[in-house]
This record gives sequence, C-alpha cells and structure tokens, in this order.
Amino acid sequence: MTEIQRVEDYLHDHFRIKDLGKLRYFLGLEIARSKSGILLNQRKYALELLTDAGLLAAKHVPTPIVPVSSTTQAQSPLLLDPTVYRRLIGRILYLTTTRPDIAYVVHHLSQFVPSPCAHHLTAAHRVLRYLKNAPANGVFYPSHGSFSIRAFADFDWASCPLTRKSVTGFCVFIGDSLVSWRSKKQTTISRSSSEAEYRALASLSCELQWFQYLFQDLGLSWHTASVYCDNQSAIYLDHNATFHECSKHIDIDCHVTRDKIRSGLVRLLPVSSAHQIADVFTKPLHSSTFISGISKLGLVNILSPACRGLLQESSNSSPNQKTIDPGPQYQTQNNFWVPHNTKPRGTNHNR
Repeated sequence: MTEIQRVEDYLHDHFRIKDLGKLRYFLGLEIARSKSGILLNQRKYALELLTDAGLLAAKHVPTPIVPVSSTTQAQSPLLLDPTVYRRLIGRILYLTTTRPDIAYVVHHLSQFVPSPCAHHLTAAHRVLRYLKNAPANGVFYPSHGSFSIRAFADFDWASCPLTRKSVTGFCVFIGDSLVSWRSKKQTTISRSSSEAEYRALASLSCELQWFQYLFQDLGLSWHTASVYCDNQSAIYLDHNATFHECSKHIDIDCHVTRDKIRSGLVRLLPVSSAHQIADVFTKPLHSSTFISGISKLGLVNILSPACRGLLQESSNSSPNQKTIDPGPQYQTQNNFWVPHNTKPRGTNHNR
C-alpha cells in the first residue's frame, strides 16, 4: 500500500487525478468484494450481447457447443455480410476474460472468421444461448488460501479434420484460484498422442516459468508446481533419459519439459482422464461431463442462492454491513444482488 500511495502522489504532482476508491466497474468488468474474496464477472456486458443479438428471450442450452459438432466441415452457404459474424466473435472473445467455460468454443469459432458460413453463425448464437443460462457467472478468488501451484495439461490429438492439428489446453491454479487458462490449436502436426501431449506440456512449462518470474518480482517464494497429465507415455519419457525411435522427432519439447522438471520448476504427476480439468479446453463435451468440469474451475454465479452462503462471512462482522460490494447497477433484495432494470434470466418476470 505504501508503494501504491507513492505512485498516486507522483501522478498527482504531474496530472490532476482523482482517487475513485475501490474498483467496481471497468471496461465491462464488474468487481464484487467481500471478506471471503473477490468475484470478477461481466454480467452487464453479457446481457448487452444478448440484447443486441435479439436472444434475450431465447431458450438457454446447457453447453456452449454441440458435443458432436460438425462445424469445421459445414457445407452451408457463405454469409452475405461476414462482418456480422466477425463482430460477434470479437465481442464474445472479450467474455473469455472471466468465462473460461467458453474458451474452447470461442477458439474453435475464431478459425472461421475469414470465411464464415451460416452454420458458424448458428453455432455462435448457441454460445449466446448458453450465456443466457447464467450471465452473472464469473471467476471467484478467495481471500484465504495457499500459494501452492497446481496445473492441468491436456490435448485432443488430430482433432481438426482439415489440418489434423491437435488442440492444447491447460489451466493453472494458485491455491483454489484459477489464474490462467488456454485453448489453442498447435502450430504443427503431431505424429503421435505423446508428441501432442509434449507440446501441451511445453506450452504449460513456459507459462509456469513466467509465473515464477512474477513471484520473484512480488517477493514471493516459489514452490514446485504440480502438473497433472493423463498421458502415461509422456510421463515416462519425461523421467527416462533414453530417447526411443518413436520420440526422436519431439526432441526439443522433451528437453524443454525435462529441463523444467530437473530445475524444480514443475513436478509431473499422473491423473485419470475422468479428473482431468483441462478437458473443457480441448474438446466439446456432453452436458454432464461439461458441467462437472467447469464446476472445478471456481466459477461462481453472483445471482445464485449458493453465492449467499459463499459470501456470508462478511455479514457476520456487522449487522449493518452489506454482504458484498456490488458496485453500480445493483440493489439489494434479501441479501441477493439484482440489477435495477433487467431480470437475471427468463421472460416470465412474475414467475
């Protein structure tokens, strides 16, 4: 806080600035605070997306993408005005700042921005219908927790039917807080599933190296990160110094990951595919598997009754103290925060 005050005084000496207090709303991000932690969401931005697309009264869907999707090989006609699709994807892309549950589908639909078809626009509208289910979902960062690093890396081998490139997906947790995630198609074609996994592990290792530098800048001690992988052959090759014929072509990625293990940056651990959290960043999943996966990412709906139990700690300190600081656009009703002008979901407001 001393450093922050020093920077504010320095800026105030050169410019006329005003301290607006704690951050509540900034560039579509809504920040809610309590003694339990901080919740980031983009509820107002999501509702504006639904309103502009005319889907505010549409029926919601449980998943943002069809589990068995043929979007890549769609033979529907090209859109007469592709700017509609491009603008929509660009706006949805900004939502991934606080919505890791749509990271994969947005990455998938972004590949068709140059020449979108009608089928692609329908798939993008499905994402909006999924957002309507819980537009107030956001990432919750608890105020109490450890600095232990847990990371999950996964891949979907040769998932693209046109290029046969694999998809890398990973997520990083500090304690119970999700701080980084990625869903991205690999730049080269992998000849085996082990190679695809190694490329995912190499990308995750570089991300964890950046976190180590950040910890050093903040004066925090770095503990070896636990990286969970569900590919046994990749784990075996990481701990085996002998390169076999099938692994010679992945020499660089092998050495990158192995070097991070030897330096103590990461520790590679096995995990079953059923408990692999990074699955939601690599492939379309069925509703039950998808809901189970995103429930482990730390997403919280501020309008949900369960949020009251999560954030009720601050209400015990003072009878007149509010449970959570919602910022503008909200008012209290029975310890829940709802908007002034819009309802959270549905069109039957009386119900």
